[in-house]
Amino acid sequence: MSNPLLDFSGLPRFDAIEPAHVQPAIDALVAEATAAAAVAGKTRPVTWETVALPLEDATERLSRAWHQVSHLNAVVNTPALRAAYNAALPEVTRFFSALGQDAALFAQYEALADQADALGLDVVRRRVVANALRDFRLGGAALDAEGKARFAAIQQELAALSAQFSEHVLDATDAFAYVTDDDAELAGLPADVVAAAREAATRDGRDGWKLTLQMPCYLPVQTYAEDRALRERLYRAFGLRASESGPAELDNGPLIRRILALRAEQAALLGYGNYAELSLATKMATTPDEVQAFLRDLAARATAHARRDREELEAFARDTLDLATLEPWDLTFASDRLRQARYSYSAQEVKQYFTEDRVLAGLFDVIGSLYGLRVAPDSAPVWHPDVRFYRLVDADGTLVGQFYLDLYAREGKRGGAWMDDCRNRRIRVDGTQTPLVQLVCNFGKGADGKPATFTHNEVTTLFHEMGHGLHQLLTAIGELPVAGINGVEWDAVELPSQFMENFCWEWDRVRAMTAHVDTGEPLPRALFDRMLAARNFQSGMQTLRQIEFALFDMQLHAGFDPAQDDVLQLLERVRDEVAVNRTPAWHRFPHQFSHIFAGGYAAGYYSYKWAEVLSADAYAAFEETPDQLAATGVRFRREILSRGGSRPAIENFRAFRGRDPDIAALLRHSGM
Repeated sequence: MSNPLLDFSGLPRFDAIEPAHVQPAIDALVAEATAAAAVAGKTRPVTWETVALPLEDATERLSRAWHQVSHLNAVVNTPALRAAYNAALPEVTRFFSALGQDAALFAQYEALADQADALGLDVVRRRVVANALRDFRLGGAALDAEGKARFAAIQQELAALSAQFSEHVLDATDAFAYVTDDDAELAGLPADVVAAAREAATRDGRDGWKLTLQMPCYLPVQTYAEDRALRERLYRAFGLRASESGPAELDNGPLIRRILALRAEQAALLGYGNYAELSLATKMATTPDEVQAFLRDLAARATAHARRDREELEAFARDTLDLATLEPWDLTFASDRLRQARYSYSAQEVKQYFTEDRVLAGLFDVIGSLYGLRVAPDSAPVWHPDVRFYRLVDADGTLVGQFYLDLYAREGKRGGAWMDDCRNRRIRVDGTQTPLVQLVCNFGKGADGKPATFTHNEVTTLFHEMGHGLHQLLTAIGELPVAGINGVEWDAVELPSQFMENFCWEWDRVRAMTAHVDTGEPLPRALFDRMLAARNFQSGMQTLRQIEFALFDMQLHAGFDPAQDDVLQLLERVRDEVAVNRTPAWHRFPHQFSHIFAGGYAAGYYSYKWAEVLSADAYAAFEETPDQLAATGVRFRREILSRGGSRPAIENFRAFRGRDPDIAALLRHSGM
């Protein structure tokens, strides 16, 4: 095929996709899907084969092609690709808005529900139909003509605003650089960070060292730089990204107010009191009050621990580091020094043992021992030379799925870490379509000829994203709308990912995935024991930080009026309630809160703590039966990972654990 976005015969041809391919492909696929929807909306008799299957065929092709474009826009962003993405975005948004409001299709799915017994629909297909009817209502299908038009216009504008928000954060991050030729400013920085900074300056034709806001540079500066002024310089630049303090065209302030206003209007059109209620319509939690009560209960349990953490840090900074005041740009630095003093190790010392290849081998060994699966290198067209590709094979040699691994930070790549599904599992007449996923991180690349090394936090991030990937790869469901993470309540999606993090704290696992970058020696047991003793170091402060973000998100979407109130003032009120580490008033955290303004976590950021209750309790089942690892892994795979969205998440949990979730395991794992 001349246009790789129209080629669905095999793996995506990421290396061949050009910006010029985007619009022609989207035009063709939208036309195809529109025609299929029209036929499905009037076909008789109404059956699964005449309505659901042809509609899924056409929309899947469009979704897969658009996903490829969106993915490239996130990981290899260029002006030309961004322009092509933004030009096609309205057409894609318009199509799916119209699909969600299609009265004829809504009626067809109502007929499927009414005739479910006569048609012999199994429990999975009944779940698909029930979800579809819910989504039609949430998409505005029950509105009158005027309401539908306004709802579609809101969706269109929200899609554009979310894309702009993300672009502003990316551009503001990439725009900053501090170049110094004074090596004294770099005192305390790890050798690999200094080497990478030197290489970055050389690439720009500069002498000295180039420091950026990319995480592999920014976080080490905050953690290890002895130059307090340098820490403050980067902290301020990071905290003011995409705000009124920079170029007006990158200011996310106006976008935030508009996004909130549109979401509130969208919820009102559908009869909800606020956007939080609308968001929770597809989640385990039922009301904003329930969520806030959960968060406040957890905050009450964590506050005493957090205050003690803060008091200890202030005393250490004053008495040992000669810091009379503990400024925000001192927190990470002082915390690392306190950790070293108390537990006799540093994160940088540990990092030397977590070399990339050994970490990956250890990760794949966990997958093998839990689920009897084998990970093997594979080949595929990729979007960047650093990307790796693997296949996941079951014990009998059957291909389960495949995944890409894009580990390193670079300019033009969105920050953070995430998993995306590129192709979902689906049972077709001609065979089973296997899942294909992308795992993306932003770690530092090896320098001076040495392999990349990861901090222990980065190792847990990798395991976290692999947990999401396994949720997608190990689905046993053949119906697209509820396979993998499709149809899973958003506040349960983090269960498999957070669950995987626990294996980064098991000695046998850690020893096997470490080899010192210089000596090849595994991590010493004594050092691991000190890490383990420090596992819950400042867990109170960390818990309150997450609760601060979650409460802010929920209150922002539950009755907040951006025309009458100020976003930053709301954030300060939340901090008055729960924070022990106050962020400066000039900091513009909301302007960079991509999770809720450019991701899927609006009125859903609480999901991280909500799902942590589930994941900690699930892992406790493995702790309780250490001699039955494989058997417990089989049950976890069968009852949770393989089920996708084919039944409610709480039923999945009960089937695995035999009871409702208990917060006790989370509190125990957190040392609280």
